[in-house]
Amino acid sequence: MPTEILMPALSPTMEEGTLAKWLVKEGDTVSAGDLLAEIETDKATMEFEAVDEGTIGKILVPEGTENVKVNSPIAVLLEEGESADDIDSDAGQAKPAQEAAPAKDEDTATAKAPEAASAPPAPKTADGGRIFASPLARRIAADKGLDLGQIEGSGPRGRIVKADVASAAPGARPAQASAGAEAAPAASGAAPAPASAPAGLGTEAVLKMYEGRDYEEVKLDGMRKTIAARLTEAKQTIPHFYLRRDIQLDALLKFRGELNKQLEGRGVKLSVNDFIIKACALALQAVPTANAVWAGDRVLQLKPSDVAVAVAIEGGLFTPVLKDAEAKSLSTLSAEMKDLAARARDRKLAPHEYQGGTFAVSNLGMYGIDNFDAVINPPHGAILAVGAGVKKPIVGKDGELTSATIMSVTLSVDHRVIDGALGAELLQQIVENLENPMLMLA
Repeated sequence: MPTEILMPALSPTMEEGTLAKWLVKEGDTVSAGDLLAEIETDKATMEFEAVDEGTIGKILVPEGTENVKVNSPIAVLLEEGESADDIDSDAGQAKPAQEAAPAKDEDTATAKAPEAASAPPAPKTADGGRIFASPLARRIAADKGLDLGQIEGSGPRGRIVKADVASAAPGARPAQASAGAEAAPAASGAAPAPASAPAGLGTEAVLKMYEGRDYEEVKLDGMRKTIAARLTEAKQTIPHFYLRRDIQLDALLKFRGELNKQLEGRGVKLSVNDFIIKACALALQAVPTANAVWAGDRVLQLKPSDVAVAVAIEGGLFTPVLKDAEAKSLSTLSAEMKDLAARARDRKLAPHEYQGGTFAVSNLGMYGIDNFDAVINPPHGAILAVGAGVKKPIVGKDGELTSATIMSVTLSVDHRVIDGALGAELLQQIVENLENPMLMLA
């Protein structure tokens, strides 16, 4: 029977996306691994691959369509021997299995029953979720009386294939259609909540407040919705506290200048941010208890220093992660950061490149910001907000009045993961690394 191709969840936070471009057309033959479409998620534009072979029988969602819900049908795939006539044109979906193949003699009465006509084209879990199985696997399961919900799939993304059901022992038959009919209203009623207005004010209330004023409505894209949801979650659920320090940068700036002269021949130019990333990575190794994330009912302490760095892009931001940053040279970190930042601005990062990490750096110094407090990106344990380096008068070690380049930083800390004294120890280690840059090469 024809198989529905569903809108995939290409990132953990994705609830809907834009079908930017079809890479196939109706009538094309595809194999597992072939590219089907380009899909814009809340973070990037990614390619979507086929998991089965067959022929594209019908495209249900035209390219350019926005707000396509995850797991909603976007196309229909036909197996060998099937044709477009097997697709229910009224519903725009694949026909139920009972209509795609003639019923056996002993099941004729059941096949003609009203329940059969309303049976879903693919099996569902008890909570209404789709069970991914190939058409052949579904037929074998029906013949053997197997409940696909009890079988673990070995195919791509956990899909149940022929081999999974061929050797399975007969068990309970799938739930009756009437049970599915009772569950359907509950599932359909659980629609995702729309992006909300400020706390305490609904959309209509805000619109009424500015009635008569000249304004332009800006539609929220997937990235802005995700940022709003995650930062609201962060401020509501993470008990932030803040630690502030001033750092003298003169030794680092001198050392950076010397290194950059020596690296000119290799085309490498280190930034202050490269030193900050390295300083944070080494500090997490020196204070390993702070190299941790909040995991709901426990804390995970990581061994490597995976440092995320905030990158501003048009309409939002990314936090690509530099993994094993403590073990990489400054020039390697610099090259990797430049590559990640460039691909972030083009929204070409893969999910594994911006997920994870225990600690983040957000640097607004290049915008002339002296200091600020950053919001922790869950599940990270802390984030360092970095301001601009500014020449200021200071009192020297011998009491004399002199000047120095001072950079103000604020460490935002999740109190569930890191206590005050531990956070102060971590920040002290970061300061020592930056004020004594030679130590980072030892």
